[in-house]
Amino acid sequence: MTESDKLARNRYFMLAGVNIVAVVGAVFGLILAGRATSWELTVLGGAILLSGLYVMAVVPRAMARRWRTPPAQ
Repeated sequence: MTESDKLARNRYFMLAGVNIVAVVGAVFGLILAGRATSWELTVLGGAILLSGLYVMAVVPRAMARRWRTPPAQ
């Protein structure tokens, strides 16, 4: 395995890891909001849910854009 293959593999695992952590956070926020006994916990769960969804949508795309191979000239 070449060095560039290892780098690509590690970057793929980082992208997948970010998505997994964001999904776990979103599920935690959903469970927290669903089982809340007060409005404060409901709001906190909703905020965690929304932040998890935001991370899933934005962070992997930003990481991929940062790591993109520059066009050949």
